[in-house]
Amino acid sequence: MAKRVGISDVAKAAGVSVTTVSHALSGQGNLSAKTRERVQRVATDLGYAPNRIASALRLQRTGVIGLVSDEIATTPFAGRIVLGAQDAAAQRGMLLMLVNSNRDEAVENQQIASLLAQQVDAIIYARMSHVLVKLPPRLRELPTVIVDAVDPDGVFPSVVPDEQQIGKKATERLIDAGHRRIVHLTIKAPGPGTDGRRAGYRKAMAEHGLDPIETYADAPASARAGRESFAEALTRVPQLTAVFAFNDAMAMGVYQVAAERNLRVPADVSVVGVDNLEVIAAQLQPGLTTVGLPHYEMGRWAIEQLSAMITEPVSLAPPPEVKLTCSLIERGSVAPRLG
Repeated sequence: MAKRVGISDVAKAAGVSVTTVSHALSGQGNLSAKTRERVQRVATDLGYAPNRIASALRLQRTGVIGLVSDEIATTPFAGRIVLGAQDAAAQRGMLLMLVNSNRDEAVENQQIASLLAQQVDAIIYARMSHVLVKLPPRLRELPTVIVDAVDPDGVFPSVVPDEQQIGKKATERLIDAGHRRIVHLTIKAPGPGTDGRRAGYRKAMAEHGLDPIETYADAPASARAGRESFAEALTRVPQLTAVFAFNDAMAMGVYQVAAERNLRVPADVSVVGVDNLEVIAAQLQPGLTTVGLPHYEMGRWAIEQLSAMITEPVSLAPPPEVKLTCSLIERGSVAPRLG
């Protein structure tokens, strides 16, 4: 039987101390990125697997982070959040334990109780759309961060997309292309996402001396809502030349109405969405220019902050709300406005 590789074997092969190996694999200590990466690479090459039970007894930690979400199994965005968190956790020798409530409060409470019984070190509480959330009081018992949602009481730190920047960036892309009659298709339901994107749109329009044109759908932000809103906008402002849609699904509805009315995208109407949802944005013809949301980065942030909170619960506590910038993904739905 082959001898089990120990931490001293990794230290010898990497040319560092056992303490350095421990810090490198647990995400602790003030090590350079180069040293941490070298130790992790050597550990992987040797097939070293830390003894989690011994480590947990020594540190009084399990090395397990719970991730509680409403739609992990049904939302494409969830995979990016999980991947970001998983990558950051692996770099720190942590494991991720996922549970999905499917928006059932009773199920969620039961799952949280189970995670606490498993003695997880911390919890990521994730939502698949930027909303306000009230977390169960029991989550105050251990380090907890919120992903893609905000605690209105400011008790739990959170990370979200910069919604106002999204609206401003999308609108400025259209303005820079020469468009002046730009409609924003959104929904009536208030919330950080709708309010922030609308504020960014209005800010960009005001900075260029342009009047905002907005439609508000009753339905959820779907292709149907996009169809109805764009049809209404064409009736109100027949001369409009560009659309900033609340999300990619509503942008798809714009494409559908445009095709029915023999309007060409982008020759007759330019369109920008939000999400960078591959099943929509990359499949439309032409491809949809859209603002991508930082789901992977939010997942990484969650683990990085929890790691700091576990190690230094007070001095390294993160700010109440972190807003991450978003990138414009250029495809083919924006064209210069001529004349």
